[in-house]
Amino acid sequence: MKPSPEIAIIDANTLTCMGLRGLIERMMPMATVRTFNSFEQLVRDTPDMYFHYFISAQTLLEHSAFFIERKEKTIVLTNGAAGTPQTSHFHTLNIYQSEDSMVRALLQLQQHAHAHGRHLPQNMNRPHLASTSPGDPNGLSTREIEVLTLIVRGLTNKEIADRLCISTTTVISHRKNIMEKLNVRSVSGLTIYAVMNGYIEADRI
Repeated sequence: MKPSPEIAIIDANTLTCMGLRGLIERMMPMATVRTFNSFEQLVRDTPDMYFHYFISAQTLLEHSAFFIERKEKTIVLTNGAAGTPQTSHFHTLNIYQSEDSMVRALLQLQQHAHAHGRHLPQNMNRPHLASTSPGDPNGLSTREIEVLTLIVRGLTNKEIADRLCISTTTVISHRKNIMEKLNVRSVSGLTIYAVMNGYIEADRI
């Protein structure tokens, strides 16, 4: 059995580290996520063992030589402002966006980094076509999967009803059943589930 991928988050802001760690652990439960408040803490660990590095822009500025050599594995945390010459060659993640937007961005980074997933560890989930997937692991029906993918794509209950030629009340009932079966209470949680189980590509959300 291959070892779980290990992910490092390096940021002086403890809340940023904790929040991002929680999101990543929800999206990749097979991964081991470690947080460091400084680059020096990372160096005292085993700095070359990580599959991904999430780092602050300040960390990149101060230790660019280390991360330039690992740019395909590095994601720079930004505040949404225009990029700098230093960050232009790196994947970036705006930490000031909403949770739903953050989840979408992380899923897209996971899917498209490392040569569109070809370099992902073999024990990590890869999107696959819904038509070839086995039965849903949580017992979602075909109709519920259809509703799930439309929710994740941002359609309203009425738009979903029109698309599937069913009533809005039926859509609401399906939404309730989906959330109960998955034990999920947010669209971001549904998004993670849909992408990880191959019901939708990350770049379509």
